[in-house]
Amino acid sequence: MEKEERYQKLKEIIKIYLPEDVSISEVTNESHFINELNINSANLVDIVLDVEDAFDITLENEDMDQMLTVNDALQIIQNKLDAK
Repeated sequence: MEKEERYQKLKEIIKIYLPEDVSISEVTNESHFINELNINSANLVDIVLDVEDAFDITLENEDMDQMLTVNDALQIIQNKLDAK
């Protein structure tokens, strides 16, 4: 799976949890989940669970702690896929 494919797949997951005042078009690699996208911690957990299902990986608590931006999430996903 190419980087752009992973990015689009992740955006599709994020889109479900965006509040009404944030558009999917505002999501960039540098977007901070909580500060910029206004995703609360409960929804962030849901995103992590959806990412695990979508990419067939397992994320640990430390992975979740490091997942602050979209780019962080993409890097963690890549690392997990590389480790398979």
